[in-house]
Formats: sequence, structure tokens, C-alpha cells
Amino acid sequence: MSASSYTAVKHRIQQQWTINFDKFFHGIFAKEAGALLSYDPNLRLPLWPSADEARNQILSIWDKADIIKVSDVELDFLTGSDKVDYETAMKLWRPNFTLLLKFHGAVDAFHVNTIDTTGAGDSFVGALLCKIVDDPTILEDESRLREVLRFANACGAITTTKKGAIPALPTEADALALINAP
Repeated sequence: MSASSYTAVKHRIQQQWTINFDKFFHGIFAKEAGALLSYDPNLRLPLWPSADEARNQILSIWDKADIIKVSDVELDFLTGSDKVDYETAMKLWRPNFTLLLKFHGAVDAFHVNTIDTTGAGDSFVGALLCKIVDDPTILEDESRLREVLRFANACGAITTTKKGAIPALPTEADALALINAP
């Protein structure tokens, strides 16, 4: 795409979308280059002009992703269903997906003394993506994927045990200690 075309498209889309255009476009370019594209809608309705606009824009990006992390609240919002279960989640499945992650899914959570949930989802997704980047074949083996999801759950859980997202991010050793704790 030429620089002038990019600029023209950017300005037109910026007039219509509330998302950060540059991040969106870079994600699309990365996907076209073969990168795995992860998406977390991180729904914050007060930041959108309307619920319909939020839904439309989230779903417009949705179809581009390989891996999506969605909360129960986001699942309810995007499907219009108050039933948060496997069938409802599968309404959002697309053929291009590698993985659709639903919080309160099939991998058990860790019970910790929660102080602040800020950054827990980001910690979870970051841990998952780290493991997938190290070994993409994890996605082809359900038992290994479950182990990695358990590791990601541990990272998310540990993040809730301290105030603030960055200071609370765990090391790999922290996560393994929680996993192996009696």
C-alpha cells in the first residue's frame, strides 16, 4: 500500500473508529506477514459512543485474529445471550481461529488472596503467548495446551496478589512454584 493510500485510509477510518488505527493496521500487516494475531477486546463501554458501535468495531477486528481472550461479560455483550456456556462461546468461533479463550473456561483457576485484579488478564495472555512463541506446536496438542493454560492461569492469579499490574507480574519461577504447591 502506498504512503498516500495508507494516509487516506487512516484518516477515513479515524473519523469512524474509536480504536487506535495504527495499532490495528500494524496488526493486519503482521498477520499478512504470517504472525499470530492475538486480540483481547477489553470491553470498556463508557469509552465508546454507543454499545452498537463497540460491538461492531470489536467484531470487525474479531475476524482477523488467531487467538482471542474473551471474558464472560464480553461474551454476553457480543452474543446478546445471558447464558455463558460452551454453546454461546462457539457462536463467536470463526474458521480462522487457532484458539478462543473464555475466562471461567475448562482449566481450573488457582485460589489466591486477591488484592487487585488489574493486569491479571494481560498476565494470563502474555504468559500464554510467551509459551506459544517458544513452541507453536503446543497448539496442536491438547494436553500440552492445558499445561500451558494452567501456567497462564498461575501467572494471572499471582498478578492479583499485589497492587498494580507491573509490580505484580510474576516470574516463570513464581508461576511454577504456585503450580507445584501442595
